[in-house]
Amino acid sequence: MYQDGEKRLTREEFVRISILRLRDVSKSKGIHAVYSGFNNAFREYFGQDPVEFVRDLAKQGKVEIAPRRGGVMIYLPGEAPKSASTLGREALSKILQDKKTSSECVFEKVIDELLPDRTDENL
Repeated sequence: MYQDGEKRLTREEFVRISILRLRDVSKSKGIHAVYSGFNNAFREYFGQDPVEFVRDLAKQGKVEIAPRRGGVMIYLPGEAPKSASTLGREALSKILQDKKTSSECVFEKVIDELLPDRTDENL
């Protein structure tokens, strides 16, 4: 446990180290704020509730949080799984990016390689 005279961690260092040391990467790259013991450890070490601080870190992009039953999961930046809504937006973007289907695009590329001087009128 923390001893007087030891160099104290900053709250941000504490969060990052907690994620790295408490997570089980075979299950997730993040930690559950409640079930991992993080919230209680933060309260014991700093004497304050971690909820607002972790939310502020997430707003600054220094961690990512995702709601889960009983609390939130806390991840290092870029390690959180994508939400269904994010995946949906990315899929829609890909779908609407080019109105031609991928097979039509492949066909046109092959034709362009075989007949580079063609015009659409010649077909």
